[in-house]
Amino acid sequence: MNIAQLQKDLVAYALEIGVDKIGFTTAAPFLELKNRLKRQQDLGYQSGFEESDVEKRTEPALLLDRAESIISIAVAYPSKMTDAPKGKKGERRGMFCRASWGTDYHTVLREKLALLEEFLHERSSEVKTRSMVDTGELADRAVAERAGIGWSAKNCSIITPEFGSYVYLGEMITNLPFEPDVPMENQCGECTLCLDACPTGALIQGGQLNAQRCIAFLTQTKQPIPEEFRKEVGNRIYGCDTCQTVCPKNKRKYNLDQESFVPEAELVKPLLQPILKLSNLQFKETFGHMSGSWRGKNPIQRNAILALAHFKEEAAIPDLVELLETDPRPMIRHTCAWAIGEIGSETGRLTLERVVETETEDTVVEEIKKAVMKMAVTE
Repeated sequence: MNIAQLQKDLVAYALEIGVDKIGFTTAAPFLELKNRLKRQQDLGYQSGFEESDVEKRTEPALLLDRAESIISIAVAYPSKMTDAPKGKKGERRGMFCRASWGTDYHTVLREKLALLEEFLHERSSEVKTRSMVDTGELADRAVAERAGIGWSAKNCSIITPEFGSYVYLGEMITNLPFEPDVPMENQCGECTLCLDACPTGALIQGGQLNAQRCIAFLTQTKQPIPEEFRKEVGNRIYGCDTCQTVCPKNKRKYNLDQESFVPEAELVKPLLQPILKLSNLQFKETFGHMSGSWRGKNPIQRNAILALAHFKEEAAIPDLVELLETDPRPMIRHTCAWAIGEIGSETGRLTLERVVETETEDTVVEEIKKAVMKMAVTE
């Protein structure tokens, strides 16, 4: 088998099927990453969504027998939306981050990796492969960095010269000894715009993120968001793009070529109040094809409540009152109590004073009392 020719043919095929960038690296251990991940664990900075076994995250040989190389792919996603709907009083809108526009990227990249695997298996009966996207054991960004896709930036994203940091990443471990590409030189320089702009100070320093403070992480949790972060969430109902939108390397990187990721404007900037009334089935039918739906409707509804509080949307008070009085989920009642206190209507205050007498969840009772006190002070 002519490995060099196979690698050349694979690159050409990858571009043909819509992979925007492809790179290669060895299957050697990611030793520097291993040390960094262990420090993150010790500091309590990890999100809990990632693979907990540091060895599996950094030792490709544990994931595929006789692993020789790793193929890294990048697919660009759009940063710009045409004809975005605008919210107004009485019709406030939330926002899904750009990484949730269009079809779920896990599906799209897995399909492309499956085609690449098929390409290799058709040319060799002895080839072994294992692919993963985001939820696999390997750290996508570490693989992409070493494979020359881009450099690991201060905002903890991979930045490519062609597409900025608006790229999805995936990888395939193989037992074929492909020629590795050369890693790219870091081009962040002295710039600290992403660190300065992070709403919650989650970027501790260049390349180090405390996920527990990151809005992108917080919008995906299934508990009440800590009070210190609630106002910072703004109208984000999934994810956060701030550290990318301020990056000079992303200027004029619109990436509008991938049909799969063309945003449906009414879905990525949805009206907030209708979200509060969605059933599980309605949520899946409406948002289920988007990556931002993966945690289900509860976090999205909680975030929509925070967004209505952000706008101080008095028209939402009847919906919030209904949820506070009837919703079986403590997290939703908890968030409604806080939101009503932030919006500050007389109807809301009277409801809080009444409901506190019958509420059985201690954390919700505490939130109601705090909201009543806040409203009394601001009267």
